Amino acid sequence: MARVEQVNQKRRGRRAAGEDTRAALLAAARETFVEKGYDGATVRAIAAKAGVDAAMVNHWFGGKEGLFAQSVLQLPFDPGEILKRLLDGPVEEAGERIIRTFVTVWDATGGGTFAALIRSVTSQQEVANALRSFFINAIFKNLLTEIGAEQRDLRATLCATQMVGLGIVRYVVHFEPLASVDIDTVVRAIAPNLQRYLTGDLD
Repeated sequence: MARVEQVNQKRRGRRAAGEDTRAALLAAARETFVEKGYDGATVRAIAAKAGVDAAMVNHWFGGKEGLFAQSVLQLPFDPGEILKRLLDGPVEEAGERIIRTFVTVWDATGGGTFAALIRSVTSQQEVANALRSFFINAIFKNLLTEIGAEQRDLRATLCATQMVGLGIVRYVVHFEPLASVDIDTVVRAIAPNLQRYLTGDLD
């Protein structure tokens, strides 16, 4: 009888491996990343806060980077999927794909998620560290490695400043006309500079 009660308690303590598990992980991840920063947040701690098995992080998000992308940046795909999109085409057009991918996602929510993130950055160093780690390490350094670029640290940082700066101007401080122009105009105007950061001469 005691054993049956223990089994029932264990079952009640676990969430089903469905959408409620995913939602619980997203909520727990937002809190944990803000509290501890990207590097300090562990998959095990996030899973424990959500009351699920740590294996569910890989199942739903492919790992910690994907969980951060969807919980904090609220991107509808993980870093691995982003890299596939950015690498899907000629290297000399990578700047265009980067701008179009991120602006399309951010525009879909009116920029609200990005604006909220940036406001958090100004008051919480942990969020700033997480944002920097995501853009520089998870996205741009990996992308630059794949295309065989030199000076990867410098190039990744320059690319990150371009994207974060664009997000601030378009969604936070609303500098016109950049804040309201169509995506194609943004791509044509900014992609060439981002492309130079990726593959051009920095001297």
